[in-house]
Amino acid sequence: MSEQLWAPWRLSYITKGPPPKTEGPECFICRAVQSTNDAENLVFLRTEWSVGILNRYPYNNGHLLICPQAHKASLSDLTDAELLDLQKCLTQMQGILTEIMNPDGFNIGLNVGRAAGAGVPGHLHWHLVPRWNGDTNFIPVLTDTRIISLSLETLYQQIREKLAKQN
Repeated sequence: MSEQLWAPWRLSYITKGPPPKTEGPECFICRAVQSTNDAENLVFLRTEWSVGILNRYPYNNGHLLICPQAHKASLSDLTDAELLDLQKCLTQMQGILTEIMNPDGFNIGLNVGRAAGAGVPGHLHWHLVPRWNGDTNFIPVLTDTRIISLSLETLYQQIREKLAKQN
C-alpha cells in the first residue's frame, strides 16, 4: 500500500523558483539586511551587529540563521563586538525556540567555506536547528525528503511575539 504525505503550504517554494535577480547584492543575507521589508525577507531580529532570518528551506521545524549584518566570510573577519552580539543572539533565540517548540536538543552549526558545505560561502551564518528525539526517521534517510509541520509564517509570528515581550 502506498501512502502520501501532504504539505500543500510548501507548494509556493516549488512554484516560485529562485527570487528574481535585482540590482544590489547577490547575497540573500545582504539583501535582507538592506531591505526594510522584514516579513518578506523572513527577518525576525535586528541588532546593532546581527540579523536573524528564518531559513526559507529549513532542515527541520524552527531552523533559523543568525548572521552578521556585514558581509564577512570568516570568523577571523569579525570584530569582538560582532562576535559577542552573534553569540548573544544565538543564546536568545535558543531560549525563544525552547519556549515555542519545546525541542529535546539543538544543532548549532557554522559552515565556513564552500568545501565545508556553506550555501552562502561569502556571508558567515550560524544555523540554529531544534531537534526532537525520533525526528530522523526513514523518510529523510530513504527519500531525502523532510516533513516540516510548522509554516514559516506561523513561526515568524510566534518569534516576533516572543521578542516583543522581551523588549
